[in-house]
Amino acid sequence: MRVAGTRGRSGYGERSVRVLVVVNSLGSGGTERSTAVLLPRLVGLGIEPVVAVLTRRAIGDEGRVRAAGIPVVQLSGASLAAQARSLRELVRDAAPALVHTAIYEADLVGRLGAAGTGVPVLSSLVNTPYDRARLVDPNVRWPKLQAVRAVDAATAHLLTTHFHAVSEGVARHAVRALRIPRRRITVVERGRDPDELGRRTPERRGAARAALGLADDDQLVLTAGRQEYQKGHSDLVEALALLARRRPRLRVAIAGREGNASRALHDAIDRTGTAERVLVLGYRDDVAELLCAADLFVLPSIYEGTAGAILEAWALETPVVATRVTGLEGIVTDRRDAWLVAPRSPAALATAIDRVLADPGTARRLAVAGRASFVGRFGLDRSAARMAGLYRQVAAGTWATGREAPRHGLRGWPR
Repeated sequence: MRVAGTRGRSGYGERSVRVLVVVNSLGSGGTERSTAVLLPRLVGLGIEPVVAVLTRRAIGDEGRVRAAGIPVVQLSGASLAAQARSLRELVRDAAPALVHTAIYEADLVGRLGAAGTGVPVLSSLVNTPYDRARLVDPNVRWPKLQAVRAVDAATAHLLTTHFHAVSEGVARHAVRALRIPRRRITVVERGRDPDELGRRTPERRGAARAALGLADDDQLVLTAGRQEYQKGHSDLVEALALLARRRPRLRVAIAGREGNASRALHDAIDRTGTAERVLVLGYRDDVAELLCAADLFVLPSIYEGTAGAILEAWALETPVVATRVTGLEGIVTDRRDAWLVAPRSPAALATAIDRVLADPGTARRLAVAGRASFVGRFGLDRSAARMAGLYRQVAAGTWATGREAPRHGLRGWPR
């Protein structure tokens, strides 16, 4: 595919930079959503994004990206090796100044496809995939995970110029798990558009609750995320069961498409007898409305990256209870903008939910502090400006430290 466009001066007086963004898809996941909301804002900062996807999804944010005039190309081939060859052709055709990858499969395709071309590679660290918490996931086999980590580490060290982490906790995880020197990682936090999310109002809250069929005295706890073991949805259902007698009007809503833990989620609902009190909503593109309807947002994850839904909850002044996981280090502050509990503990989760719901003062304090955190650190403009700056530094061969960054490539390979 020929990618049209010429490089000129941006509105900021800087030469535009073409970036080839490689992602698994533009579906409904957290990284996909963060990418889709960020890319259009980067265009106004002199960045020319071109997106390469490994697969297409029927639901998600590809339409948003295309509507902004950003090309989206599906790589050809059924294997990662074939897609890496397809990406290499796209690199030669689009002539980007930088290749930016995110998520394991796309990381491999992007790193291998760009190898030897002389184009620097920036890989985003978006989660803590090698956390030992994954050992309890029935869908994960430790020997396979170790093999994946070995491949990830090798291509990271040999074929990646620099790394972007979505939080300080994620950066620290990469240092431990992949032995990436901390100086090669720049933290740029995710952002959300406050204008798109809007504000919580009594009218908006009332309409959202009516759409869910909630009574005036119902209390709603919301969580959002694909139905994967990582998200800990079953722990939230168990917590609801522990609160059944104390809070008979408490309801839980789970927004997110089906995944490998869907069966476990429904088994937990059946086992606890909470079917009439759990709303399994599936994929929703109106999470902002759901947050306005909710009295509390709960993130029961076993491991996590930034958790963009927390940023959205803060923007809409929904108090947050979350698990204390590595990826959230540097994002949330316990008892200030979120109430943190140990992961995989339905009892601790139930206690925190009960305490926040029982004390309107605490709920309001968390909501106000969360809104302040969002406004001060997680607005989309701030995230986009920092990401555009990182793109320019990596493309130019310098990092945030100002030191020269090596071009990636294996010794003896053509540049």
